[in-house]
Amino acid sequence: MRYISTRGGDAVPDFESVVARGLASDGGLFVPETWPQFSVDELRKLATLSYTQLAQRVMQPFIGDSLSAGELAALVQDTYAGFDHPDVTPLTKVDDQLSLLELFHGTTLAFKDVALQFLGRVFGHFAYKHGGSMMVIGATSGDTGSAAIEGCRGIPGIKVIILYPHNRPSEVQRRQMTCVDAPNVFAVAVEGSFDDCQALVKQAFNNHELRKNHTLTAVNSINWARILAQVVYYFYAGLKAGALEKPVNFVVPTGNFGNVFAGHVAKKMGLPIHRLVIATNKNDSVAKFIENGLVTSGVVSPSLSPSMDIQIASNAERYLYELLNCDGNEVKAAMQHIAAQKDVKLSAAAHAALKNEFMASSVSDAETKATIKAIWEKHNILLDPHTAVGVTVANRFRSQLPGQIISLACAHPAKFPETVREVTGQNPPLPPHLADLYQRHERFTVMPNDYTAFVNFIETR
Repeated sequence: MRYISTRGGDAVPDFESVVARGLASDGGLFVPETWPQFSVDELRKLATLSYTQLAQRVMQPFIGDSLSAGELAALVQDTYAGFDHPDVTPLTKVDDQLSLLELFHGTTLAFKDVALQFLGRVFGHFAYKHGGSMMVIGATSGDTGSAAIEGCRGIPGIKVIILYPHNRPSEVQRRQMTCVDAPNVFAVAVEGSFDDCQALVKQAFNNHELRKNHTLTAVNSINWARILAQVVYYFYAGLKAGALEKPVNFVVPTGNFGNVFAGHVAKKMGLPIHRLVIATNKNDSVAKFIENGLVTSGVVSPSLSPSMDIQIASNAERYLYELLNCDGNEVKAAMQHIAAQKDVKLSAAAHAALKNEFMASSVSDAETKATIKAIWEKHNILLDPHTAVGVTVANRFRSQLPGQIISLACAHPAKFPETVREVTGQNPPLPPHLADLYQRHERFTVMPNDYTAFVNFIETR
């Protein structure tokens, strides 16, 4: 499988190369040159598989010869053996129309585990195979960092540096990054927003000498392997919900467009998804993109759902590439406008195609709290704030979504105990492996939002 840049100036020949490179040399994101397709008969067979079997089948066409069938099977089995539910990502029914896709059964209690536990093992496999080393860098608004650290800690040949906005994640999110006692892990609190952290990472990747000297690779969803691993749970949930017989819709809380883009990929591969619905918090640039056809950026505002406190949605570039007829030059020009803080307006035809694929809505903190309270009182189910954003939008669009609605439950409520306790009076306990988290020693570095400081940090590690 060959991968090409959304900006038209770079390509790599295989999955191993796209994992190692992360970001394209022209600043674009890698996408597959072609999309594998499953027939209806093949989908019926996929519906009978376990999660790990399904993951191998869905991912293999994108991986090709970079991993043998046995190597892929071993990595997948090892990844999901650590999840605390046999279905890995189980469906929980809320009512006759609405179900939650629980994505928080991994080690760090968030959906990022599904992809990053796999990606960390892939990094380790390729580093061992070639007897080399990699420096994994990433930015996080809350959950990516801990999942990346968990996937990479202690792996020979791998060092991982995670940037996060200082004082923005919840205490549990922060401690899951800063309390890891592993010599190859470095947590860095940047004095800025998530968008600032992400800009520093992208700037580092655009420094080709730095990338070459330190073998940098990306752990954010700019790395195609992240998206690929997330595609699997759309197939698993959609087929379990009967997508071959009735309409099935997915509601996706997202700030960076990566999670919902994985749903779009599943649809392109043949999974019959009726509608993909985007749910954002008050940082609503993605919702505005869908509703107005306007690619823009804004000031990040702290919210109750910090993992979605993003205004520059990196993965929207992958979908923009499709909207602009796979014209890398047009994408490059659009992204240059955005970098200069200029808005990009889609054509009427492109906007119509966008709205045909996605629906979107934003949710306030007050609405988030109201949903947490209502779902607890009516259904005895605790939601974390990100999941509540999705459920709020699912309920808002019920009449427009025939068939089944699957809303993604992105994090365990114990990751946000203050909000859950305030609204419901319940104190969601951490699982046994994290029971002493508040007593663990923290290790992190506070850094100004400064590229030179970041480069110095990389070079001294």
